[in-house]
Amino acid sequence: LNTHHKQISNMKLSLLALAAAVVAPSQCGAFAPHARVTSTPSVSRSTKGSNLVMKDFPKPNVENTDNYRIGQELSSSFRTNLKATEGQKKKVAIVGGGLSGLACAKYLVDAGHEPVVYEARDVLGGKVSAWQDEDGDWIETGLHIFFGAYPNMMNLFDELDIHDRLQWKIHQMIFAMQELPGEFTTFDFIPGIPAPFNFGLAILMNQKMLTLGEKIQTAPPLLPMLIEGQPFIDAQDELSVTEFMRKYGMPERINEEVFIAMAKALDFIDPDKLSMTVVLTAMNRFLNEDNGLQMAFLDGNQPDRLCAPMKDHIEANGGKVIMNSPMKEIVTNDDGTVNHLLMRNGEKIVADEYISAMPVDIVKRMVPEKWQNMPYFRQFDELEGIPVINLHMWFDSKLKAVDHLCFSRSPLLSVYADMSVTCKEYYDPEKSMLELVFAPCSPIAGGNVNWISKSDEEIIDATMGELARLFPTEIAADDKWPATKNQGPQGQARLTKYSVVKVPRSVYAAIPGRNKYRPSQTTPIPHFTMAGDWTSQKFLGSMEGAVLGGKLAAEVVANRAKGNADKPIKEIQQHIVDAAAAHVPKKPWGVKGEGAIAFGAGAELKKGNQKLLEEVDPAQFVSA
Repeated sequence: LNTHHKQISNMKLSLLALAAAVVAPSQCGAFAPHARVTSTPSVSRSTKGSNLVMKDFPKPNVENTDNYRIGQELSSSFRTNLKATEGQKKKVAIVGGGLSGLACAKYLVDAGHEPVVYEARDVLGGKVSAWQDEDGDWIETGLHIFFGAYPNMMNLFDELDIHDRLQWKIHQMIFAMQELPGEFTTFDFIPGIPAPFNFGLAILMNQKMLTLGEKIQTAPPLLPMLIEGQPFIDAQDELSVTEFMRKYGMPERINEEVFIAMAKALDFIDPDKLSMTVVLTAMNRFLNEDNGLQMAFLDGNQPDRLCAPMKDHIEANGGKVIMNSPMKEIVTNDDGTVNHLLMRNGEKIVADEYISAMPVDIVKRMVPEKWQNMPYFRQFDELEGIPVINLHMWFDSKLKAVDHLCFSRSPLLSVYADMSVTCKEYYDPEKSMLELVFAPCSPIAGGNVNWISKSDEEIIDATMGELARLFPTEIAADDKWPATKNQGPQGQARLTKYSVVKVPRSVYAAIPGRNKYRPSQTTPIPHFTMAGDWTSQKFLGSMEGAVLGGKLAAEVVANRAKGNADKPIKEIQQHIVDAAAAHVPKKPWGVKGEGAIAFGAGAELKKGNQKLLEEVDPAQFVSA
């Protein structure tokens, strides 16, 4: 024990010495991503900038965390103590073939049940869906990154034996320098340094974003998060990031340098609109897990490389996944229990158990009249999806990109990546294809301009102006895109093709005070369970949250099938309870139209689906 304490003391002394060294002014330098991808990862620094050479890195140890072990234990329970006997097997109807619905079905077949997933569209994945255009290029609903701090997702990859489909990048965060066009700076995580010291050192070593005084001023408000944990994190939900920062005396510049980038990456909104609980939840994972912030890209399109293995597992173990099967209505009995699901084709689906894995905005349109006075369902009114736009932009030459995710710190853009470098399936040594997240993109998301209502050409022109700042010596002046008119003659890269994917209602808007309205998977309706990333679970509205939400819904059903008491319903706010009785029930709107926009995902807006969106969600077209 004495030896152990001595080792810890020595490590702390070493860290202090290293911290003292890295804050020396002579070590400053911005990261300039002007190196080709090669097989040898290395970093070189200079006062003018540094060249970083990157490749795919070995899978980090994501298994040695409490959260991974908790997720692993829950996964194992479906094959052991929750495993159904022959007489306990249930037929389960799951509405929605996104990650949450697929994860739910996966764990139900592991527990010996017979789930059937009904997906309205012709592609699986929901908000991670993708499709091919007329040229055969993949168009993705969003730019999706996998973090080491995604314990249930990492367990899922292990259980499906598809870890080799993740392309892990160097443990680093890359930020564009707003005041130095064309230059970048990094948070570098030193191998072998445990959390939370690796995060602290990564910030200390960076000399471009915050002064030493500002870094010291930032630390104390975050200490309760490490000491008190989740109770402190949950208690901050009433505060926006900006309000928390000012309440606890954090420097204003941390907002400009870090929090804006974080907020737009986590929930597509600015920090004055985002709940601090979201940021603290993410930071708590990253500060407590050595490799929590290490990022990976999927090695190809999501339907083939992620959703297909889930579907194969479900069908190989007694379940089914049926596409092009939109639900029209949840039909109830006089006592409010589910009688059957009525599909658009007239088919009646009768099951032992029913699970909704639909987005919150779609669920609200489907709540039967007999449920509408129940406080559980009324709290859904407090939740709605946030708009976001995902862009794909193909260029006629290679930009000097890096093999990683980049935080643009742009007023219009959140994060971006050159997928021709980061992803094997999209690899192109001659030409770049950037995938970018355009956010905030609407007054609903707190933006000053309603870009959802703008034309694709207007959005791309604005983005080209931002790319001209990010790549000042590479983007060509192009008459087609007025925002590039000031580019110098050295710029040669021209846009040859683009795709604008609008997601009018993406993950739930995590504005202050919303977390308490996220419902439990257990509902007041017998044999009806709720899944989805927006349901109550400790992770964000994200891929990890979707998988966990589906997993917890499967646990509710599997536990009930064993004859155990239901998991409790989460406490509902009193003002919701008080107002519920006065609500006047109406025939549910249902879902109108077909395709991604109708069912809560994203698409390239053409005349037909734009008209549909204007009709069913007019708020999307309100001016700022």
